[in-house]
Amino acid sequence: MTDAARPEIRCERRGPALWIWIDREARRNAINPAVIAGIHAAVQGAMTDRDLRAIVLSGVGDKAFCAGADLSHGTDTFQAMPDEPTTDFGRLARAMKSLGIPLIARVNGDCVAGGMGLMALCDLAIASDKARFGLPEVKVGVFPMQVLVLLRSMMHARHINELCLTGKLIAASRALDMGIVNDVAPYEELDARIEKLLAQLQTSSPAAMRRGKQAIFAMEAMAFHEALAFAEAQIAIAAKGADALEGLAAFNAKRRPRWAEEE
Repeated sequence: MTDAARPEIRCERRGPALWIWIDREARRNAINPAVIAGIHAAVQGAMTDRDLRAIVLSGVGDKAFCAGADLSHGTDTFQAMPDEPTTDFGRLARAMKSLGIPLIARVNGDCVAGGMGLMALCDLAIASDKARFGLPEVKVGVFPMQVLVLLRSMMHARHINELCLTGKLIAASRALDMGIVNDVAPYEELDARIEKLLAQLQTSSPAAMRRGKQAIFAMEAMAFHEALAFAEAQIAIAAKGADALEGLAAFNAKRRPRWAEEE
């Protein structure tokens, strides 16, 4: 298969997890319209698959998770067309945020610019100790506008300012200190760490995770009193669900829960 004919996104089903790979190693897994469309299609397909329990997003190779937009074709990858109010990346971000199962970023290498945006759209992130992180858009005369929307609830304002205004790259250990990633592992142990996390997620209630992810997303835009009222209503609904009743019964019986979607 020629480079021109090779799909830029590769998907692999591993049990209850879907692994999505950006397959542009020669371009440091940079984002172009085909990458956005491929990830979007995979995420949309996952929305109707009740056997799926998690998605892992990564880049091919050991050099880059994603180097941001592919600038070899200009800077329009993240821009809206004149007759469209939203961008392709924005539509992908909305789909990923509304997904009811956990998204895990397997940060195998450098994660910069728009790559930081893809990583931030994931619920959890585990990075190789060789990975570097940064927002170097100022070096090419632009600013990480859409990525800021995703990072502002994840990082302290001082850290965001540091990365955005200097454009510098930071080590994985510094990214861990900033709260950008959950864990850092040697590259050789990265997949084992991901598999351990997937096994932990497998024990969680699918219904509780769907409702919980929706609540986290909704409460990001709420003031304290509004969020508290919303949470009170949500817990009242969740506590009456089949998984909540089964979870309580399993706890009292000292056995593993049998979630409704596993029956």
